[in-house]
Amino acid sequence: MECYHTVYTEGTGEIVEKKSRFIAEVFPVSNEEEAFAHLEEIRKKHWDARHHCFAYVIGDRHELARFSDDGEPGGTAGKPMLDVLMGKPILEVLRGKKLTDVFVVVTRYFGGTLLGTGGLVRAYTSAAAEALAHTVIITKIHGFKLKIITDYTGLGKIQYILGQRGLSVLDTVYTDKVELTVLVPDDEEGFLMKELMEGTNGQAMTEKTEQCWFAETEEGIKIFEQ
Repeated sequence: MECYHTVYTEGTGEIVEKKSRFIAEVFPVSNEEEAFAHLEEIRKKHWDARHHCFAYVIGDRHELARFSDDGEPGGTAGKPMLDVLMGKPILEVLRGKKLTDVFVVVTRYFGGTLLGTGGLVRAYTSAAAEALAHTVIITKIHGFKLKIITDYTGLGKIQYILGQRGLSVLDTVYTDKVELTVLVPDDEEGFLMKELMEGTNGQAMTEKTEQCWFAETEEGIKIFEQ
């Protein structure tokens, strides 16, 4: 199955370490321009902060990954945050999932006490994880919309097949025939077509329409643009 994990909503989190405040914000993004636009907003909002460290991953195959320590000692901020997004630390919020199309920025207000390399890594990692814990993580699946046209005698069997495979019916139109629009993951295509053919004795007509990414959310199935 072609799929990837990403964030569906924005999230924020904050930790305090030896009087230094680490304020993390997570955003869903689809390109670098969106990421840097969010960064600019954060810099304006927290104009008096000492550091705005960030990391992002973009692309359904994690093609683009970047980070910045923004003045912190090298390897203590941006890279640990990128590791969080890539699922490397053992964090309950991710459970080893790699995220993509996501941008995280952690703003630090210095509290007067140096934290050391290990302390900074833990602080930035924890802040990023805290923000992710306050967002919604979804799995986007690649598939297509399938139009199925059947007579009324074949409807029950088709509904049974779709239910057994856990496929979502987006729309049903009743005329002299029944036309269903179904969301199908790519890897379900062969099995579904075979079952529909056998279950209706070849009487159901099928037509693949548009390809899409989709995900299950609290509001139901959400379809995303290609």
